[in-house]
Amino acid sequence: MMHYRVVLKRASNGTVVATFPDVPEAHTAGNDEASALARAPDALETALAIYVDQRRDLPRPARPRKGQRAVTLPPMAAAKLAIYQAMRDQGVTQVALARRLGCDPKDVRRLLDLMHRSRLDRLEAALAALGKRLVIEVRDAA
Repeated sequence: MMHYRVVLKRASNGTVVATFPDVPEAHTAGNDEASALARAPDALETALAIYVDQRRDLPRPARPRKGQRAVTLPPMAAAKLAIYQAMRDQGVTQVALARRLGCDPKDVRRLLDLMHRSRLDRLEAALAALGKRLVIEVRDAA
């Protein structure tokens, strides 16, 4: 899972603004802390999609300090971003990954598109082709 630190501050107009120290492009707001936190994963996902579009390395999340809040990316987004970053780390192009998977390069583009619903088995196959393994964990809700 990808957990990014989030900072909540009350703005002069009374709204609560959520920012991410590790992803300065991500920010959102809500009427209160709960609504700002509810919107935070989407803001984070949108900002990280920009990194993918611009072919930039993803910012590495710093470990939250005691008492600091963190936002967890949705599992599908986290898996797609893990594929993207593994490709960058290994210098693997979309065409090369498509060759490894025996598919069309447009299928790899879809795997990297955070807005596209991908099948879990395809994400697992892409990660395996990059020497990675998808691990799913279920925890009690807070």
